Amino acid sequence: MRLILLGPPGCGKGTQSQRLTEKYGIVQLSTGDMLRAAVKAETPVGLRARDIMARGELVPDEVVVSIVADRIERPDAKNGFILDGFPRTVPQAEALAGMLKQKGIGLDAVVELKVDEGILHERIAKRVAEMKARGETVRADDNPEALEKRVHAYRVQTAPLVSYYRDHRLLRTVDGMAPIPEVSAEIDRLLGKAPRKQPAGKARRPKGARRGKPAKAKTTTKSGPKGAARARTKPARKRLAAKAATARARVRRGARSVAGRGSRKTAARTRRKAINKGRGRG
Repeated sequence: MRLILLGPPGCGKGTQSQRLTEKYGIVQLSTGDMLRAAVKAETPVGLRARDIMARGELVPDEVVVSIVADRIERPDAKNGFILDGFPRTVPQAEALAGMLKQKGIGLDAVVELKVDEGILHERIAKRVAEMKARGETVRADDNPEALEKRVHAYRVQTAPLVSYYRDHRLLRTVDGMAPIPEVSAEIDRLLGKAPRKQPAGKARRPKGARRGKPAKAKTTTKSGPKGAARARTKPARKRLAAKAATARARVRRGARSVAGRGSRKTAARTRRKAINKGRGRG
């Protein structure tokens, strides 16, 4: 399973990534961690990235894609991976797609955690308070000012990926404001790993049944379904043929009656003419 999680800072990507890696035996790949590991290991790509960072420049997309390409070749990524922090832009997504295509693999889904940005500040404040209560080190960017910058960067750079992956029919959107277990269950359902639940109290209607009416029982004959259809419609055809015959008979009788009346009238006129002629009126 190969996934990408999208969403603004504080939406819960880290929590859901950890759950997915544990449940499906896949690895979470952070481009930042991979980049630092490549530099430390002094791989060819890592050395190139180190020189670029030493000049204070941003690492080009092709370098990051090369690092991802090397990382997904390792045995622990055999079952799949979740990309964290990459891609961040549409060009990066296109570069990633080209690399995966060369390897003969592709993404299974891109999961978007949709949240209300106004709630993110509350989430970050709560997370900071919990970390301090546990005596953990608080991240430098876990503050309102830094969060606003990160959300703005996401809105400008990363949000267009939603449309990009929707156009490629890979996007799956989840309500990230729901409780964590519900978000997890919805992700499972969208990934096809959990059956769709039927609403309580509503039994599934048999195929072919209409609301409020039972499904029609199928009838079969030796000649198969088509023969059964003919058998069901034969009585109706007989009734229609009988009605048509009756109507034709009525028309014929009416025609004979009219013809008969016409003949009697003609004979009566002929007799009157003969009588009048005999009386000298002709």
